Amino acid sequence: MGEPHGIGIVGLGVISAQYLETLGAHPGVRIAATADLDAVRAEAVAAQHPGCRALSVDELVADPEVQTVINLTIPAAHAQVALAALAAGASVFGEKPLAATLPDARRVMAAAGQVWVGCAPDTVLGTGVQTARAVIDAGGIGAPVAASATWVSAGHESWHPHPDFYYREGGGPLLDMGPYYLTTLFHLLGPVARVVGASSRPRSSRTIGSGPRAGETIPVEIDTHVTGVLEHVGGAVSTVTFSFDGAATEASPLEIHGESGTLSVPDPNLFDGEVRVRRSGDDVWSPVAERAGYEKAGRGIGVLDHLATGAGRASGEIALHVLEIMTALGESAHLGRRIDLTTAPGRPPLVPFTPQASWRQR
Repeated sequence: MGEPHGIGIVGLGVISAQYLETLGAHPGVRIAATADLDAVRAEAVAAQHPGCRALSVDELVADPEVQTVINLTIPAAHAQVALAALAAGASVFGEKPLAATLPDARRVMAAAGQVWVGCAPDTVLGTGVQTARAVIDAGGIGAPVAASATWVSAGHESWHPHPDFYYREGGGPLLDMGPYYLTTLFHLLGPVARVVGASSRPRSSRTIGSGPRAGETIPVEIDTHVTGVLEHVGGAVSTVTFSFDGAATEASPLEIHGESGTLSVPDPNLFDGEVRVRRSGDDVWSPVAERAGYEKAGRGIGVLDHLATGAGRASGEIALHVLEIMTALGESAHLGRRIDLTTAPGRPPLVPFTPQASWRQR
């Protein structure tokens, strides 16, 4: 990579600790600046990284030492921060979703020009999803026919002290958790051509269950149970469910069904996990021995992968496609008809198995 690549981090909430752990000690990058609405927090994080400065957002995106802005703000601010960084000539890697709305996401991608736009989730680059992809690509379950993805919980207000944004535009189970599952389905099965969706909003308010606001009621402005069918360009059909309206589920997070076998894929919100296969005629599920992907990776690996390979594995183009899928599911649910998609990025190459020591030292 040559000289360390200058990184600026905007938004220092809970998720930032994972990015700092991945990027902070990597020899190929340098944390050059931090920014947060809480200036004290920005200064505290900056003090942990030699040469790092706490700046305002405007100062950070314009700083010549910042080559890539890591955008960890709330979804409603994703587009605003990304557009400011791009206007200043910096690349951007943001938390999911790419933007709170599809029009805003399209504006971000249109503004990219010659710089890079990347987006989470990069959990798909770990050994869990990439190992599953290696099996599929090698014909280990035959031609993919179908998939199912399920995520169900009671909602984040039970544990999050400030859960408001989960129940506003840009939040909800679809935009909060959907990107992990839909990005995984994209990497495994390719782009989606059209969708059919259904959704509901059983409650108009939620009660915060912890922290200083415990007992406070907040409004629910988005649908909290979403289900749908995705028709992939390659012919496979996926069914998906994302919900804040159930206690739990025992369903496998992800299953991929092929003509000669089925894969059980681990939680796509994690980087690792056991991939299991059951082929036609088998009586039991068996762990997959071969491996692919970055071993013991963490959030921010998508940035390192881009700097090392330029392969587009955690690109804004993929994130735009995933956001269009989610937007189309909501549109289909409200209009009661199938929706055709307009984006169809190509699948990036498989991540070969990369031991932790190797990617840490790049």
